Amino acid sequence: MRILYIGDDWVGSNARSLADGFRQAGHDVVVVDTTAVTLPSRFSPPWVYSKIRRQRAPWDLEAVHRRIESVAAGFRPDLVFCFRTVHLDQRRLLGTPARLHVHYSPDDASNPYNTSPGYLRCEREWDLVVTTKRHNVPELIARGAGAVQFVLSAYDPAWHHLSARRDPHRYLVGFVGNCRPDRRDTTVALARRYGERMLVRGPGWRRVPELRHTRAVVGGPVYGEHFSAAVASVTANLVFLNSDNRDTHTCRTFEVPAAGGLFVGQRTDEHATLLAEGRECLLFSDEDELLEILRWCDRYPEQARAIAAAGHHRIVTGHHRYVDRAAEIIAALEGGAGTGAPGTSVAGPAPALVDNGSATREGAR
Repeated sequence: MRILYIGDDWVGSNARSLADGFRQAGHDVVVVDTTAVTLPSRFSPPWVYSKIRRQRAPWDLEAVHRRIESVAAGFRPDLVFCFRTVHLDQRRLLGTPARLHVHYSPDDASNPYNTSPGYLRCEREWDLVVTTKRHNVPELIARGAGAVQFVLSAYDPAWHHLSARRDPHRYLVGFVGNCRPDRRDTTVALARRYGERMLVRGPGWRRVPELRHTRAVVGGPVYGEHFSAAVASVTANLVFLNSDNRDTHTCRTFEVPAAGGLFVGQRTDEHATLLAEGRECLLFSDEDELLEILRWCDRYPEQARAIAAAGHHRIVTGHHRYVDRAAEIIAALEGGAGTGAPGTSVAGPAPALVDNGSATREGAR
């Protein structure tokens, strides 16, 4: 298939990894980068415009759409695949000539932060809506989406793999991820308790005054292979979920074990299904249980490393790469609801591809 892929293309982004997954699955993929619209540089004119007007800069939007139209005219795609493009002009996206148009949401598609009025008005016109949140499937159908597919999140072997340490210090506990209100209190409490034995990396943490007053090592975000190097320096790698997205698993669910880290995460049904508790991961339901886990890791580091190794094996042999998710999505478009992958489901009449050749690339809209 010829796939015109529209999404953020910065190094380490999930969108780039999924685009590469489609290519690894054997498809011809051209990417149009949307980063200028979705993540304008801090204090740049587009960033200031978005803060004042609560809208994306129209000149950046127009530039992205002109790029899409230019690429589509020469490439003549079979599939237009949009990775969280809720801030773009939906009519122009859906009007891009191709047999199929698919929208992918990596986060809770019912969280207002992950939608837009323009997207919601056109949601039912997408040939397939893909979500990584199982609870979104009935919600999307109720909103009128014609075909919905649930896929799990994934990891990218190019970035998430066993890595040598770059930091000679071994941390007992660490967290790599965004600073969020639902993570802040626990992270600060752990930093006060463990001090220099704790590593915290991610956007926003250096602006938390309570954290700065601890002896914990705090830094900015790490992406790509730098993420795996950070994981390698930590005995117990925390996987905190995003309550605003009603997460029951997240990308870190796969990325931490793939990088060889000991997965220490919140107890959910999906986590318990993906990894065997006590043998391939350690799960907690409250802070007291988390502290008990960390005390155990401190006393038995070799056993902790053995659990990390078992979790790594489970994930990397379990068909959880982005290329596996790309194959699941293509199978759904071809009318095959069952791919054998765990957790995959399709609701609604998934549109079938007539063929995978180049004979019929006429625009469907």
